[in-house]
Amino acid sequence: MTAATHSGAPTTSALARDTALTSAAVRPHRRGGRSRGASVALHATLIAASVIAAFPVLWILFISLGPRTAWQDPGAVLRSLSLDNYVKVVTDTDFPKWFGNTVIVAAGTTLLGVFLASTAGYAVSRMKFPGSKQLMWSFLVTQMFPMAVLIVPLYELLARFGLIDNYLGLILTYATTAVPFCAWMLKGYFDTIPHEIDEAGRVDGLTPFGTFWRLVIPLARPGLAVTAFYSFLTAWGEVAYASQFMGADHYTLAVGIRTFASDQRADWAMMTAASVIILIPATLVFLLVQRHLVSGLTAGGTKS
Repeated sequence: MTAATHSGAPTTSALARDTALTSAAVRPHRRGGRSRGASVALHATLIAASVIAAFPVLWILFISLGPRTAWQDPGAVLRSLSLDNYVKVVTDTDFPKWFGNTVIVAAGTTLLGVFLASTAGYAVSRMKFPGSKQLMWSFLVTQMFPMAVLIVPLYELLARFGLIDNYLGLILTYATTAVPFCAWMLKGYFDTIPHEIDEAGRVDGLTPFGTFWRLVIPLARPGLAVTAFYSFLTAWGEVAYASQFMGADHYTLAVGIRTFASDQRADWAMMTAASVIILIPATLVFLLVQRHLVSGLTAGGTKS
């Protein structure tokens, strides 16, 4: 028997080894899988895109840590790293006042934009009333006008109501930009929430607003997060409206930072330091809502 085993058919271990090698050679890539070369190319592309996107911000941060001539001689930054530019921005300019003005306007725009967009989106999503479609189309049409075209009529309206150089006037102006987009997005998001929730609220004796506030709003947090972030950014970095509608005492950050540049020269050290400081609050707001952003954007785009 032993001799037959050595001179006849291969052993069990040899058969298993041959079978494993054969299956490994002919095994196809699983569906949706990528080859090693494709993975390397994909990761290289993503790394390159990340570097390109991050480089301007990192360059501004780098220049802000150097002397006033650092933009001409980047090597000087490495020889004299300091936070002097940040100290000068905060102590020697009206930056704290600009920052406070911007916080007031951005917070007001965010609250007003979220409230108007959510109530309008919910009303159109749940209630059938004359002019509901026309209302949403009017929101869409207002988004088609360039900002330069709207400055003059908005200025006339604000001047008629005494809202020039006034926080409320600028907040209302920014709301005209933020609410149309946010209402469309929230309407699509509310469409994904089952109508049975509203019916359950009515059975429990809630008013339509009570149903909206107590049942629908908690479920719509991702959509509201996107709305709040968009409204905040609309007010935080806008220049054209703020420069035309506000006086020097009510300058926002985006307008105030322009005073660091004149027709003859620009103080790049101060501008870059101020830019980094301006970036911090926007980054913090993004970090607060970022876990809701993807789900809010995708769910809001499933229906219209």
